[in-house]
Amino acid sequence: MNRSTARPSGRARTARAAWAGLAALCLTALVACTSSEPLGFETAAARGADDLAAQTGALPAFLARFEATLTPVDPKAPRRRVVLDPMLETTSGQQTATTALLGKLVGERLGRKTGRFELVPFRGDTLPDAQLLLTGTMTRAPGGAPAAGVRIDLALTDLKTRQVIAQTTVHARDEALDPSPLRYYKDSPIVIKDKVSEGYARTSRTAVGQPADTYYLERIGVAAQIDAATTLYNAERYRDALGRYEDMQNDAGGQQLRIESGIYLTNMRLGRVAEAEQAFGRIVALGIQYNELGVKFLFNPGSLEFWSDPKISGSYGMWLRQIARESVRSNTCMNVVGHTSNSGDATLNDALSLRRAGVIRQLLVAQAPVLGARTAAIGKGFRENLVGSGTDNGFDVLDRRVEFKIVGCEQIPAEGAPDAKPAAATPAKPTTRS
Repeated sequence: MNRSTARPSGRARTARAAWAGLAALCLTALVACTSSEPLGFETAAARGADDLAAQTGALPAFLARFEATLTPVDPKAPRRRVVLDPMLETTSGQQTATTALLGKLVGERLGRKTGRFELVPFRGDTLPDAQLLLTGTMTRAPGGAPAAGVRIDLALTDLKTRQVIAQTTVHARDEALDPSPLRYYKDSPIVIKDKVSEGYARTSRTAVGQPADTYYLERIGVAAQIDAATTLYNAERYRDALGRYEDMQNDAGGQQLRIESGIYLTNMRLGRVAEAEQAFGRIVALGIQYNELGVKFLFNPGSLEFWSDPKISGSYGMWLRQIARESVRSNTCMNVVGHTSNSGDATLNDALSLRRAGVIRQLLVAQAPVLGARTAAIGKGFRENLVGSGTDNGFDVLDRRVEFKIVGCEQIPAEGAPDAKPAAATPAKPTTRS
């Protein structure tokens, strides 16, 4: 029989069919990979983890996903040690219940499904032996509408070369995701956004082959210690947390908002008000160095009066005293910028945010009259929301902040800015609760 005209054997036909099926599956996966449609949250987390794993291996991403599914994990195969610096919500700089879930899902997927990675605790004693750093951020679409979904950025950085070796972006639907900040971030008097958190976010978006953010990586050892202290705070072990935070103060890279905020919070929890006030003064000094500080001054809905609950507003006098003191000491000029939640009429919110900024400015000038010529009140309404949900609850508290933005003194009008008087009436027909 002529071999060239022989019919394929049953085994050959089976092999060809298998490859054809695999090719079809791979094509389907490739199309899914390039789709811009948001995925379910857990599916998006798995997709992101698979993409990272694929970029560190030899196979294309769409083939690696099937290999991870079909090939048993070899427990004897060498694995690369990965540390996870807890993931953040980009606009607020916070860790939330959802960012914690994202880190858990991605970490478990990398470790258990691929078999090529070992996720080790993010601690100072594990960093020297770790090979890779996993970072990730979540960013909500402008306006915070659930239908708009969230963007997830993930990156793996080689800790030796300090280059990003894998990066991916996936989009997820906002399927009743829990936006609640973890205890430390919920309790913090300020918005924890600084060069470290911004460097973390930049690293998570950095293209493969490019260096991770230098400022952030130079402080990665301190970040591991901060995570340990913050975990203790979240567990209500305040005395232990305070010790950890204080131990970092004199370390290289230890002058950070997260550390001083931790010292403030733990001292307040332990009833050490004088020590807490000193810590808040250092927070203000760091904010001035960074040219911006967002403070959680809360007002009753639609009014110019501070929040009625003294557990929340009882420390405002201390905060104002330290802001005034540090501003005078540093010879600083600044804009006092008011914000509101994304609810109600935009024009009313603009006016309300300006009046609230004026209230804060007036109180600062009462503490230090020299600040009258160095400060101006500005209202932004809800145009610069960090959350944007318009829920007027603990979720979007950062949208009702008052910011102190350091500017050149030549930018302050000669007459300062008109003060908003606390007695001013709330609009006759309030359509906002901001």
